[in-house]
Amino acid sequence: MEEVFKYIIGLGAAVMMPIIFTVLGLCIGIKFGDALKSGLKVGVGFVGLSVITALLTSSLGPALDTVVSIYDLQLHVFDMGWPAAAAVTYNTAVGAFIIPVCLGVNLLMLFTKTTRTVNIDLWNYWHFAFIGAVVYFASGSLAWGFFAAIICYAITLIIADMTAKKFQDFYEGMDGISIPQPFCGGFAPFAWIINKGLDRIPGFDKLNVDAEGLKKKFGLLGEPLFLGVIVGIAIGALTCNSWAEIVDRIPYILGLGIKMGAVMELIPRVTVLFIEGLKPISDATRSLIARKFRGAEGLNIGMSPALVIGHPTTLVVSLLLIPVTIALAVFLPGNQFLPLASLAGMFYVFPLVLPFTRGNVVKTFIIGLVVIVIGLYMVTNLASWFTLAAKDVYAATGDSAVAIPQGFEGGSLDFASSPLAWIIFQCCQSLKWIGAGILVIVTMGLMWYNRVLIIRNQRAMIKDNSERIETTE
Repeated sequence: MEEVFKYIIGLGAAVMMPIIFTVLGLCIGIKFGDALKSGLKVGVGFVGLSVITALLTSSLGPALDTVVSIYDLQLHVFDMGWPAAAAVTYNTAVGAFIIPVCLGVNLLMLFTKTTRTVNIDLWNYWHFAFIGAVVYFASGSLAWGFFAAIICYAITLIIADMTAKKFQDFYEGMDGISIPQPFCGGFAPFAWIINKGLDRIPGFDKLNVDAEGLKKKFGLLGEPLFLGVIVGIAIGALTCNSWAEIVDRIPYILGLGIKMGAVMELIPRVTVLFIEGLKPISDATRSLIARKFRGAEGLNIGMSPALVIGHPTTLVVSLLLIPVTIALAVFLPGNQFLPLASLAGMFYVFPLVLPFTRGNVVKTFIIGLVVIVIGLYMVTNLASWFTLAAKDVYAATGDSAVAIPQGFEGGSLDFASSPLAWIIFQCCQSLKWIGAGILVIVTMGLMWYNRVLIIRNQRAMIKDNSERIETTE
């Protein structure tokens, strides 16, 4: 069974997702042609997103390597990117069985009314398996690994429930959808707290500028496309040792600018494919469960954050944070991690931040700045444990995705900087049974609170429906 799951995951998202969503579509009553079309659109969306992020990393990576060399930056945690995390994850028993285990937890929480999210974002289950796998390697106990993964999954479902209404109100066409991805969900509390704090600053409300406002105020300068070109040109210029070299390398510098502009322009277009492919599956799933199960009012379908990473504010803030993140990595005392491959994952910080900031570019940038600073220290802190896991997997499989260069440790922003994963790891590894007890108490408390909210919301919906029927009659 373990080998079967490894083989399926090894197919990659572009192949696995069309198969999964086609089969899922058939199971929930969608015609074969429509189910296949939805699955293929999701697969094409993943291919498109992979091509664009590959363009970003292949263009930006060598440029940033040159900058590191020119300025002699001494940081010993090597950026492995998310493929290394997935490789570590699915080469353990935790990763191989994470999908059926988490689906079982999801069903249990639905029956006990401690969640209203049906998480069909199967590809991103590797996030739960990642924290479980690292805890497993650090503790040497498979039970501890599954415990960490299940705790992360349960809390993520609750965060998805609590942010669902804001998410649906902010993004167009997302009715009945929530985002149960721990990397995104881990930043929602930061967004809530920091946003509240900024609102209390006198006069700060005058800085209410969204991406559309930037376009109106600055014209071409406010366009994500143009900002991408400018940042690309600036990074290209930094790869040169002198003004004379800048002049000689103008074609390369301008080319890097155009590529960064292309990334900013193409991501929103690709996310349309995800929406077109996933929306019919989401609607049919919610409709089926509402028919088959009593008390299914207010049900949400858990989807990938890739649906909304094309929002203009996400693109603008992500792009602005790329050079800022590099600078922070260099100057923050105690940080040992220089993000390169992870920068493609910057877009995924913001899907659950924007609903709190209402797309305000200034607020979103400040929140992003705070979480990046915290994230760099978290990656540095987890590097030794991730290195232990990666070396063990490499010795067993020879997978080049987890090969860490000699003299370095491994890390990545787009998994190790998740506050939720970091807290769970520290509780399990540093505090042991006391930490496990704290996690259980917190998780049970959140489940109870979420159940109260769910029941209250269902009663309100039933009452509204009854009043509507009486009014019609």
